[in-house]
Amino acid sequence: MEDARSPADAAEASEVGRLLFAQQCEFLRGAASVEDIPRAELPEVAFVGRSNVGKSSLVNALTGRKTLARVSNTPGRTREINFFRLGGRLMLADLPGYGYARVSKTDSARWTELIFAYLRGRPNLRRAVLLIDSRRGPLANDIEVMDLLDRAAVSYQLVLTKADKLKAGELGRIESRTADEARRHAAAHPELIATSAVDGEGIAELRAALAALAVQ
Repeated sequence: MEDARSPADAAEASEVGRLLFAQQCEFLRGAASVEDIPRAELPEVAFVGRSNVGKSSLVNALTGRKTLARVSNTPGRTREINFFRLGGRLMLADLPGYGYARVSKTDSARWTELIFAYLRGRPNLRRAVLLIDSRRGPLANDIEVMDLLDRAAVSYQLVLTKADKLKAGELGRIESRTADEARRHAAAHPELIATSAVDGEGIAELRAALAALAVQ
């Protein structure tokens, strides 16, 4: 999607984002229960999405580190909320994926309860980044999560992942459909960003958007 800012403003925001995400990013804790979630101190951004949508790959691409967040080819592998402290200015939370059918109903219910208890009760949560696989666009359970975030009054931004997998025309159609869906939701941020952890598309733009939420 087009950036409404002037080229100079966009370039400045991009540089601010680059500098923030070049700072030290340290793993703080993995939380398997609400009691394990660290105390709210810094502004926080949560990465939410379906299993295997590419959350960990995106976190790694944003921070320029290959192994900061564990990447697995097995959907449903991440079972905790993983917290990372970025430069003493922003907390990143990598949440377990939802919508994977091969986990037990008990595990699925437990993970879902953890995710949404966190989202509803985190006072320092500035934004959720809801990741959508660009090859599929918003699916039914993505829209269910959007509805829940609307009800919880949690601001969220839609980010398309794996944009390198589509041709420009196909990506444009998915962007348009996703933007149309976002306009139906009260808590959705108006800016949609298409990203690729492989070729770096959209990474600078997302860094800039998240840097605006950090402690200055």
